[in-house]
Amino acid sequence: MTYQPTPSDVLERFMRYVQIDSQSDPNNEEVTPSTPTQHKMAAYLGDELRALGLDDVRVDEHAYVTASLPASAGAEGLPALGLCSHIDTSFDAPASGVKPHVVHYEGGNLVHGVVDGREVVTTPAQVPDLAQFVGQDIVCSDGKAGVAEIMALLARLTQHPELPHPTLKVAFVPDEEIGHGARLLDIPRFGAKWCYTVDGEALGEFNYECFSAAEATVTVRGVMVHPGSAKDIMVNAITVASEFQQMVPAAERPEHTEGREGFYHPISISGTASEVRLGYILRDFDADSFANREATLRRIAAFLNDRYGEGTVTVDVRQQYRNMAEKFEDCRFLIDHALEANREVGLDPKVVAVRGGTDGAELSFRGLPCPNIATGGYSCHSVREFVPVRSLELTVDLLERLVAKFAVPQA
Repeated sequence: MTYQPTPSDVLERFMRYVQIDSQSDPNNEEVTPSTPTQHKMAAYLGDELRALGLDDVRVDEHAYVTASLPASAGAEGLPALGLCSHIDTSFDAPASGVKPHVVHYEGGNLVHGVVDGREVVTTPAQVPDLAQFVGQDIVCSDGKAGVAEIMALLARLTQHPELPHPTLKVAFVPDEEIGHGARLLDIPRFGAKWCYTVDGEALGEFNYECFSAAEATVTVRGVMVHPGSAKDIMVNAITVASEFQQMVPAAERPEHTEGREGFYHPISISGTASEVRLGYILRDFDADSFANREATLRRIAAFLNDRYGEGTVTVDVRQQYRNMAEKFEDCRFLIDHALEANREVGLDPKVVAVRGGTDGAELSFRGLPCPNIATGGYSCHSVREFVPVRSLELTVDLLERLVAKFAVPQA
């Protein structure tokens, strides 16, 4: 029988939320949300917010959920603080039929269960932090920890109105996993002056810097004739596409990079001998290095066009998001408060540059400074995803300490 502890509020919420399929679809980015199931998750959260008694609960046609919690006594005239998390889960792992379960971890391999007839385990070599969780309860399931933690905080604050906090503006948003970046959130209507996302991984990590990101589509157009008379005439698009990929710096692929190193990541290929499309994502922290990655792809295209004819290779680049670090120069207290809140719950905070994206990047560049608080989870975007129960609970405690810091005027 699966071990089941007495559920805390945040655990009980998490166990319910993860059973609602709200996976996003990278092949349907033109529509928000990209999947109809996200509407179901949004409506569910809207009902829960109303049940908690929050004000101005709104679930819009794009599956954005917003609500407001009035300030505690004495903090009514202070600027509102936002809390944001995304409702979608990644397309990299199954989202339907999720059956979360709690394991009492006693060391060694963490056994998640059976997926497609195979036992799924996480070894201490894969996640060295497992050693910290011996003797603890661990939930094996997919995302939504951030949603559960924010909702548990709201429940606590409504039950204990004496806990200090400013007016809190809450946003649960769709399609973060496909780079949507909360771009349809109506920031003036939302009404927060500052915000935190609750996302990410290991407890104690704090993020106010992320990759700058772009998506590149490389189109190779060949020249087709009958292969029997192709000499000196045919240009095979598959051959040219292969040459293009071989010229992209091999040492700068994701599997060879870490820390603050950027990368070129080939993510798709399709086509025929007549035409091939290659998809890449480009990532870097440094603005100059990021710009050089696009320039490198264009230089490769120019070289191949010189060899095979102008127009053989074209490169189209779409900017996705930018490093949000530059947006905190005038509000460093957002960083200081988050680090101090971590310390107050017994954690040794670690500032980590996110090797990925966050809703906070989009929001920060739209005028709502928004660093990120970790959720305590591990192995995101996989069937090996897990979060210790104590980490869920500590994050709620951390958020309680954090919002209290905004119940007084900011220097």
